[in-house]
Parts: sequence; structure tokens; C-alpha cells
Amino acid sequence: MSNLLAGLLSALVATNQPVAVSNLITDTTGIHVNIPDPNDPVEKEYQKVMTDDDAAQAEVDTWIRENRAFVEKGGGAPNDVLNRRINERLALVRKEYEDFLQRHPDHANAHIAFGSFLNDIRDEDGAEAQWEKGRELNPKNPAAWNNLANHYGHDGPVSKAFEYYAKAIELNPTESIYYQNLATTVFLFRKDAMEYYKIDEQQVFNKALELYQQAVKYDPDDFALASDVAQTYYGIKPFRTEEALNAWTNALKVAETEIEREGVYVHFARIKLHAEQFAESRRLLNSVTNEFYFDLKKRLTRNLDEQEKAKATNAPAAEIKAADKINIEGADHK
Repeated sequence: MSNLLAGLLSALVATNQPVAVSNLITDTTGIHVNIPDPNDPVEKEYQKVMTDDDAAQAEVDTWIRENRAFVEKGGGAPNDVLNRRINERLALVRKEYEDFLQRHPDHANAHIAFGSFLNDIRDEDGAEAQWEKGRELNPKNPAAWNNLANHYGHDGPVSKAFEYYAKAIELNPTESIYYQNLATTVFLFRKDAMEYYKIDEQQVFNKALELYQQAVKYDPDDFALASDVAQTYYGIKPFRTEEALNAWTNALKVAETEIEREGVYVHFARIKLHAEQFAESRRLLNSVTNEFYFDLKKRLTRNLDEQEKAKATNAPAAEIKAADKINIEGADHK
């Protein structure tokens, strides 16, 4: 039995279990974990606010979906009516957060959660202020650093996004999303990354890929993550054919639905086309039968025909372009 497991069993019989477990994890792993006491009246009140937040946002999502369906049938509420109804519903949640924080101004998690709520309703300045307050109250909470890094990644300065993601990783080095967020930011803001890390563009690509691999290490069964990593290769020049194929092979291993698997075949076909392996590309395209991919399949087949013809007549073949990137997640991901 590991020392951590043995310690956890002992902590479970302690008088104050949350504190005992938190202290044990910190002492054993070096990772600070704040486990709140569910019997604390303030914690119960906070959890109610969180539950009401989730319920309100789920309700709003339902209204939007139902109204969209009605509109498609020629009905539905006007946008201004629906928006007013949504705003009124979310205003109740906002007031709950504000009332709670007025009574408990030093509750770091509530500031962080309120910031996420404000960000969801597009009050980005308000969100930043709440996250900063949460970070000030509890600088060891990685969520505050990650959320602020997301903000700086969108609104700048990007250098602070690099710094804050790194801090989130330092505080919780096993959280996949922190590595993924930093990898994406490094890849998208290559010039900023070159300046910040004092590295060249190829080293930026390598750094982003290394960070993505860390994300996969801690969340190995996430198809969306695996496909994001594989799609990254379309933006790398010169194109890394074998690495890209390996990345899509890894995505295929964790694909759970037929539409995900066929999407990977489309990417295989595209890369094989770029490598002028025309027969293999055509075989892969022929294996794609889901109507969701018919337009992509048709376009790639047309490109395949043109490149085969160009190769036969020694005409220049088209190069693969990042702008032609195929996104296969639209079917069953957000």
C-alpha cells in the first residue's frame, strides 16, 4: 500500500477530514489542495450559489435551443424578447454572487466563480477584477491564474498569459487543460513566444508540441484534445508528415464514435494526398461514408484527381495549406 493511500485511509477517520486530507496531499505530493469542509455553513451557502448558477445557465441553454427549433419551424420569440428573458434570469444569479460576497468578501473561490460567471455573460472587465481578487486572496489557487491567463491571451498582454499559465502549471502540474491552454497560446502567438522565451520559430513549434504532449499525458482519452494536437501540424512549416500521421493515429486510438473515426480518415487522406501517396489517399476517402463529410470528401477527391493529373503531366502540384484546415469536431463537439 502506498504512503499516500495509507495516509488517506487514516485521514478519513480524522475529526476534521477535509483539513487532514488537504494536509496529507500537500505533504506527500507537494501540491497544495484546499478541500473545503462541506459542513461549514458558509461553504453550504456558497455551494447553493454555484448550484443556482449551473441551473440558470442550463435553463438559458434550453431556452436558446428550443427557440432556435421554433424559429426553424416559422415561430419562436423575437430576439429582444428572448434576450430580455435571459438577462432577467441571469441577473438573479449575479445578485446572488454579489450578496454572498458582500457577506463573505474574503471567499476566494466565490470571487473566482463569480469571475467565470461574468465572463460567460461577456462582462470581461468584471471577470478580470473578480479573478484578480481571488488570486490576491488565495495566490495558491491555480484556477485564478489560468482564468487570468485566458483573459490576457485574448486581450493582452500575451506575455502575462505565458507567465500566468506557467504559474497555474506550477501550482497544479497534473492538470491537462493548463498545458493545453499554454500550448495553444504559444502556437497562436508565435512572434510573442519567440520574444518571451528567446527561441526561434521551429523551437516555438517544438515547445507547443511538448506542452500538448504533457496535456495528453494527463488526459490520454480525450479525443478532442488529441485531434487538437494533430491539427496543430497543419500550421507548421515545413510540414512534418510522419509526425502528423502519428498524431492522427493517436487520435484514432481514442475515437469513440464512427463520425470521429471517419473524420480521422479524412485527415489521413489529406496528408497522404500532400505526400503524393494518391492510391492510399483514395482508399481512405472511399472508406468515408458518413454524409457529414460528403462535402469535404468531394473537395478532397477533386484535389486528388487534379494532383494525379498534374503529376502525370509534370505540372506543379498544389501545396497543402493551413487555411484549408479541416475541422472535424463540429458534429458532436461545441
